[in-house]
Amino acid sequence: MSGSAKADRPQVDSYRKDLLILEQLVSKDFKLKYRRSFLGVAWSVLNPLLMMVVMSIVFSYLFGSNVENFPLYLIVGNVTFALMSDSTNAALTSIIQAAPLLKKIRVHRYIFPVQKVLFALVNYAFSLIAVAIVMLFFRVMPTWHLLWLPVALALLMFFCIGVGLAIGALSVFFRDVIHLWGVVLTAWTYLTPIFWDLSLLVDKQAPTWIITLVKINPMYNYLQFMRDIFLWQRDPTPELLLMCALWAAVAMLIGVFVFRRTEHRFILYI
Repeated sequence: MSGSAKADRPQVDSYRKDLLILEQLVSKDFKLKYRRSFLGVAWSVLNPLLMMVVMSIVFSYLFGSNVENFPLYLIVGNVTFALMSDSTNAALTSIIQAAPLLKKIRVHRYIFPVQKVLFALVNYAFSLIAVAIVMLFFRVMPTWHLLWLPVALALLMFFCIGVGLAIGALSVFFRDVIHLWGVVLTAWTYLTPIFWDLSLLVDKQAPTWIITLVKINPMYNYLQFMRDIFLWQRDPTPELLLMCALWAAVAMLIGVFVFRRTEHRFILYI
């Protein structure tokens, strides 16, 4: 075996160890979440369905007139935004919650925010069953455009991991970040067209800067991607793909930078 191969082997073994730990942590979170739950995994399907029914009743007459198949529009937006919200909320305190483990064994610290995002993705997979039920109910047949789903999820996951790394690291040093992130998510919810459509702003002749702000909103682009392939059954435009990839890259660059610059001091603050 060559010298370079020997040097690479410990790194490969380290990556394998990280993957094993990720798998075990995701499995642990899954068991803890659904332990002693009467509905169990079914709740991950029922929850978005119930939310869609309630929000459709409330918002369909206010915001749904400009949207074709508003319930499907609504549930796709809800579950996609919930994926980002749930994953970043969990990643926010992942390092703090992992303090007992970090003090006992040597492990790559990035595993904990990444694991929270992956666990949120598992829950999202169950919520897609609810989306499929709504599609069947309204006779919206799936098309080959759903082949874009892995691309959309990969870009959104990179975005969430980047955000999770950044806020997870910052919350170790500034506990106020934990409370502030809830405010950010609330504001982000209303800035994102989950239960309303961008055409409403155009019809109301909203200022150009407001429309631009909504369009550059990362979650607007990811929701648009999902609705393109589920609801409108078309390919995402090159501009949309570029925006989604750009936000994923920016989030990862900032997240990795913040995490790498601060992780060596985690042990002093947790």
